[in-house]
Parts: sequence; C-alpha cells; structure tokens
Amino acid sequence: MPKRTWELVLLGGASGVGKSAAAARIAGATGAFVVEFDDVVAALQELTTAEQHPALHHFDGPTAPERPEDTWPPERVLELQIATAEALEPAALGVVRNRLTVPVPAVIEGDYLTPAVCARAVALGRATGRDVRAVFLHDGDAERIAANYAAREPAGGDRTGRAEVGARYSHWLADEARRNGLPVVDCRPWNTLADRLDAAPDAAPSGTPHAAPDAAPDAAAADGTGVPSRRAP
Repeated sequence: MPKRTWELVLLGGASGVGKSAAAARIAGATGAFVVEFDDVVAALQELTTAEQHPALHHFDGPTAPERPEDTWPPERVLELQIATAEALEPAALGVVRNRLTVPVPAVIEGDYLTPAVCARAVALGRATGRDVRAVFLHDGDAERIAANYAAREPAGGDRTGRAEVGARYSHWLADEARRNGLPVVDCRPWNTLADRLDAAPDAAPSGTPHAAPDAAPDAAAADGTGVPSRRAP
C-alpha cells in the first residue's frame, strides 16, 4: 500500500503468516504508526484474572496446560482461540476509536482481530467520514507456518501443533472475512505481497461479501477448521 489514501488499516491474520513484516513494510512506505494489538491483549490479561474475565484466560488459566496446542485437540484450541478473539472485540473497537482521534495514519495488526470487528471499524470510518481499511492475510499451509515459526523462534522447539492450529485459524478468518465483505490476500508469493496488498479492494458494503470462487461452504468439514462458520451479524 505505498500510495496512502487511508487513515487507518486493520491487518488481520493467524500467527506466523507474516502480518508484522507486512505492517512494518506498509508503515515504512507510508509513514504510518504500527499498533500491535497483541500488546493490548497482554495488558488486558495482566489486568484481569481467570476468575474476573475467564474469556481472556483460556490459555493461561489454572487448568490450562503449558502448551495447549500440544496437549488439547486442535479443534479445541481453535474453538478457544476464536472465543478469545470474540471476547476482545470491544477492546479492538476501542483502539480504532482512539486512533481516529489522532491525526497520524496507523496500521493495527494482530492475531485477535476478528473480521466482524474489522467490518464494524470500516463502517465506523464511513459513518464519520474517515478512510478505514481492513485486509486479512491468509496462509492455510501448516508446514509453511511451522517453517515461519522455526525461522522466527529458532529456540522454540517443535511448533507442529501450533502451526496446525494456525492454519485452521487462518482458514476460519479468511472465510469470515469474505462473509463480512473484507478482502483476503494470500501471503505467498512473498515478493508480490506488497503489490497485492496495494491492489486489495475496499471493503464491500455491509452484508455484501466479495466474490470468492475458492471460499468454503458453510459446513465446518469443508473448510477444514472443525469449527462451524459464523455469519456476519
């Protein structure tokens, strides 16, 4: 997105698909400020306990294993990850509202940005005359995500389970983004990602999903996530 016309971009996608690198590239080309939503998530988790806000502590509560992705079935981890993301939607919208009070362009990126809240952010921008964009990066290949983890966290050990959950979450996010009329951009090939992000269309009007010949049907088994798809509100 080298030619900036927007004021705020929300960049969503699963962990390990390249959001941080893409956000840094967008910021470097446009002078935008990068907001890592993971920092907001960490702050909220630090300020609450599992008893006070259980929806934010599925993975660090008293009954959670040290590495849930290696202990629980991937379907269970995915279900809890989606539940956590949905619980964080008010916080994400709060960040958007705050950034729109600052005359500095920004890119908000994070694993826990849901398509539903990004669609609401785009609608808020339209209602207030501000140019808010949202796009989701997608890579549904668990082996590639695992390789990304290995390169990024060489001392992290085996990340097969985490990558499997990431691939399933990426499929879920992509499907939900299309349902909410938001563009989905494949991460590969990397050398053309910047150009493809630049060419990503604006969000469709509410309730009008983009045409997506490869979008999965409603059945959970069809998209490989094991979690039923949710319709946009």
